Amino acid sequence: MVKLGVNIDHIATLRQARGEFDPDPVLAARLCEQAGCNSIVAHLREDRRHIQDRDIVLLRKTVKTHFNLEMSIEPGIVKRALEVRPDQATLVPERRKEITTEGGLDVIRHLKKIKKVSQSLLAAGIDVSLFIAPDKKQIDAAYLIGTKTIELHTGAFARAFASRLGLDEFAQIKMMALYAQQRGMKVNAGHGLNYENTYCIARIKGMAELNIGHAIMSRAVFVGLKQAVREMMAIIKMAQGS
Repeated sequence: MVKLGVNIDHIATLRQARGEFDPDPVLAARLCEQAGCNSIVAHLREDRRHIQDRDIVLLRKTVKTHFNLEMSIEPGIVKRALEVRPDQATLVPERRKEITTEGGLDVIRHLKKIKKVSQSLLAAGIDVSLFIAPDKKQIDAAYLIGTKTIELHTGAFARAFASRLGLDEFAQIKMMALYAQQRGMKVNAGHGLNYENTYCIARIKGMAELNIGHAIMSRAVFVGLKQAVREMMAIIKMAQGS
């Protein structure tokens, strides 16, 4: 079955809006795990706009499934990751002015630096994933530096799906997922996935994990966090059974 990773960044965003203590993303992670998710995802941004250092320290201590830390390759963030030692580090691009991660990591352009960061994380016992566009050249570059896991950016597909024009984007993701698997890579996917478009991606043969945050947190406002997670897992399970 395709696994579900729940991104808890938006819980922290709500907390930081008041600069106080609630809601606590660490408690949110516990509830998501109780609902049956397979991993907890949190992005420690350079500007600390949502997840804080305190959060990742506590998440490392309390997450019982799999703690996936999204992070840039900025030296200060890498140093923090090496101190905390999550189960997995997913390297992502990061721009200060973006609302959310806008695209995949440019492995071709930053090949040497990404390789160096990846090696330092792996040496510390941290699994490494690269968040990249569903693009053959980027997959080849990831393969060149020995990457074992990638996460395909599904943002373009999600935007096209919303306007009922997602067939080409879906075909590209499906084709690149197969290509990466043929090169021996584990393939995850995420960004913009919701209760309408996740079914398609979950049906892709060999897909390992879907990482979803905003849609689940938005749904949780109305039905509660545990129920929102369970509903998403039900969609994934339905896709696997079809």
